[in-house]
Amino acid sequence: MLSGEIGCGKTTLTRVFVQELSAEPFEIGLLANPKLGPLEFLQEVAYQLGISDIPSTKAQWLRLLSDKLVENVKAHKETILIIDEAQLVSDLVFDEIRLLLNFQSNDRFLINVFLVGQPELKGRVKGIEQLDQRIAIRYHIEPFNLEDTDHYIAFRQKKAGRNENAFHPEAVERIYEMTKGVPRKINNLCDLSLLIGFSKNERVVTPEIVEAIVRDGALI
Repeated sequence: MLSGEIGCGKTTLTRVFVQELSAEPFEIGLLANPKLGPLEFLQEVAYQLGISDIPSTKAQWLRLLSDKLVENVKAHKETILIIDEAQLVSDLVFDEIRLLLNFQSNDRFLINVFLVGQPELKGRVKGIEQLDQRIAIRYHIEPFNLEDTDHYIAFRQKKAGRNENAFHPEAVERIYEMTKGVPRKINNLCDLSLLIGFSKNERVVTPEIVEAIVRDGALI
């Protein structure tokens, strides 16, 4: 289970995770919109795992999913289901997730479920004891501290092909203070600062530029 505030990089980490596991021996299903009813949820999981049959009952959907998971095991494939924005999942769908985790063979789970969501996800899961007990790994993404923010800004510049730091140290401090270390906000404020600095023919982003952007309400 991966949790974190909005803008802290959960979606980016999930994409990297999927890219790293996109080749054999993994089959990955990604649910980006979890606001579904129980049957819709099972249908979407089946679709993500490449099941084309369309049965009429929930029991038949579960049987299809069970057969698919067993098939993957026989093919030496790990099945991974990633549910993004999982804090939006209804209690009824959480119960379906718990049922999916009942699919086991020789003391191993046939499917691995990766829940990704905002901090309230932790409380939602904790309130469902049978599901909570099955969470093997929990990680919460914290915002950057000042040092992290400094390194992150330098890293983004290097990736963009710039070796010389365009941000005055005090500007970095202001960026950290204004964004509370949230990567998405750092990105937005840095981009705006560079744009304003360029328009003023400034070679280095100063703390005054950063403060002016925030004062004008340009940072969301």
